[in-house]
Amino acid sequence: MQTKRTLFRSKTLPYLLILPQMAVTIIFFLWPAAQAVRQSFLREDAFGFKTTFVWFDNYTQLFSDPTYENSLRVTVVFAIGVAVLSLVSALVLALAVDRTIRSSQVYTTLLVWPYAVAPAVAGILWWFMFNPTIGILPYLLSFVGYHWDHSLSGFDAMILVIIASSWKQISYNFLFFVAGLQAIPKSLVEAAAIDGAGPYKRFFTIIFPLLSPTTFFLLVINTVYAMFDTFAVIHATTQGGPAQATNTLVYKVFQDGFIGLNIGSSATQSVVLMIIVIALTFIQFRWIERNVQY
Repeated sequence: MQTKRTLFRSKTLPYLLILPQMAVTIIFFLWPAAQAVRQSFLREDAFGFKTTFVWFDNYTQLFSDPTYENSLRVTVVFAIGVAVLSLVSALVLALAVDRTIRSSQVYTTLLVWPYAVAPAVAGILWWFMFNPTIGILPYLLSFVGYHWDHSLSGFDAMILVIIASSWKQISYNFLFFVAGLQAIPKSLVEAAAIDGAGPYKRFFTIIFPLLSPTTFFLLVINTVYAMFDTFAVIHATTQGGPAQATNTLVYKVFQDGFIGLNIGSSATQSVVLMIIVIALTFIQFRWIERNVQY
């Protein structure tokens, strides 16, 4: 069977088709990134009247700043917590859907709804539920002797932002896991069951290895999500507090640049954050992908 090939009579037509996407990429991604790199070598006064080229002074001061080191540690804990909680929860829900036959469509629709909620709204919802005064969850925790107060406890605040950020991302991961489970041939699972393999052994020897491409893709997506897209959740819940306990790298960029008006340091932090995300993505594709079974 021969595959039909599409030939363009005009040599400029392919370039015209990709021009809108290239324009969006250049205007909204490449140009701001280039501006951030340029501003990372400059130092401006608070009023923007004077700009000085300072070479790598912004980078030197940044890496010697203890608050930046704290933000780096907070980001590592936060990113790992969000990725693990959202991926594991989504996988469990996807396995439940895969076992459900009659109500699977209704079940899937209800689980997808949280993805349509804006991050700031998701943060506010969980802030109300975890509010020490009016929240239902602190009230329930009081029965087991735990006094919840995310405005005073850094541990409580970190738990709050991790749960709120993960809840928003579970729906996205759930859709991909459901699609991956449906693509696994049922004959393989049935053959393993006939051979005497239990549910756990079937999952870890057949289902999960075949889901490794989907899991790897979602691992990269969730890492980027935790690094960038969780800003609104943190801003709506803890605003980086208490005592910098939830002040992630992306939120520190906002605090130093838009609140502290230190544009040079803020641009430097954004460049470093971009390099960190690129390096993590490279590591994931270079080493973790080796264990992925296609």
